[in-house]
Amino acid sequence: MGTIARHELARLIDHTLLAPEATAGAVEALCAEGVDLGVGAICVSPTMVAVAVASLPSGFTVASVVGFPSGAHEASVKAREAERARDHGAREIDMVVNLGAVMDGRWVAVADEIGSVRRAVGVDVIVKVIIESAALDDEQVVEACTAAVDAGADFVKTSTGFHKSGGATARAVRLMRDTVGPLIGVKASGGVRTLDIALEMIDAGATRLGTSSARTILDEAARTIAPGNS
Repeated sequence: MGTIARHELARLIDHTLLAPEATAGAVEALCAEGVDLGVGAICVSPTMVAVAVASLPSGFTVASVVGFPSGAHEASVKAREAERARDHGAREIDMVVNLGAVMDGRWVAVADEIGSVRRAVGVDVIVKVIIESAALDDEQVVEACTAAVDAGADFVKTSTGFHKSGGATARAVRLMRDTVGPLIGVKASGGVRTLDIALEMIDAGATRLGTSSARTILDEAARTIAPGNS
């Protein structure tokens, strides 16, 4: 594995709380911890975006989710949800792809849905497309990533972390990176709970990590990364 400074690793992390029972107080605590850790973004449910924005220093990035976690929402609903999250202060949107359309190979419909979210939030908001890679075969992963890029996505993302098929794998991240090339982001999410897994995902091509275990990962990094890289 390659080496990375702790502060650089922290900047790759979306510190995440998407539990349906999460309270405003829990989101405020997440934000305080994220600032302390120096993470790149805080990721919360749409109803908690305003809470996160109010809890964070000006300019700190808030991300939110759309069509979460199933993806089985009307495209117009996803677009409106994304627009509302943007209006409340989210600067990044992680949308779940329509998995039924992916399984059916309806790639025009997949791209149209992603495009509707892209248009709803405008060019200044980052759009990440969650494909649930563990539920797909290689051809579906490639086609889903291609549709996302064609529709204007800034990132492709492995997983919600809620699907029964599992979360991120280095193999999926590598395939996604090979598919989208060097100019599109790849986010590994779902099961990224240790430093070793985080570094494995980065080595495979991930440029962002979604995790609720940022404290664990970064504390481990502080203990194990050479001082010159901290």
